[in-house]
Amino acid sequence: MSLTVAALTFGIIFLAELPDKTALASLVLGTRFRASYVFAGVAAAMLVQVVLAVVAGHLLSLLPHRWVEGVTGVLFLVGAAMLLFHGGEDEDEHAAKEPSSNSFWKVAGTSFVVVAVAEFGDLTQIMTANLAAKYADPLAVGIGSWLALCAVGGIAIVGGQKLLKHVPMKLIIRVAAAIMLVLAGFSIFGAITG
Repeated sequence: MSLTVAALTFGIIFLAELPDKTALASLVLGTRFRASYVFAGVAAAMLVQVVLAVVAGHLLSLLPHRWVEGVTGVLFLVGAAMLLFHGGEDEDEHAAKEPSSNSFWKVAGTSFVVVAVAEFGDLTQIMTANLAAKYADPLAVGIGSWLALCAVGGIAIVGGQKLLKHVPMKLIIRVAAAIMLVLAGFSIFGAITG
């Protein structure tokens, strides 16, 4: 397992997830229920999503190397465009029935369902699949991605409002998009040069 790949994955996914609807859902859930219960559900949902993304990335990696580089380059470009053109918009909260009690299982279960639905097919899930295909190190990509998603969920649950007072969302979106554009350039260059 490469710590460099895990760290790179963590940084990319962390920045891309900050302006995401999942962070917003975690923030809302954290204001209504016990933070540790919400975090347990969020972390479990993120684990399921990362496993699905890594498996998809592994399947993508079975293609010839030039194809993998080309596909990941294009997908990184699409991801950067999604961030730049849709990253600052308010997203509808994913409606979920609030648990009738504040028990661990009901709160964690509600948090799991809300986040699992919000994250399915999301930009960070696609990026995780791309990184898994590009680096052929599914464990490092999976751990880096999951830790980043859990970190953002934890930050959103505990102190999302305070972060946004100090770091403008537009800056976070632009940094994440710039990183994705650089990765797209490397991937496309690799596809062209073979």
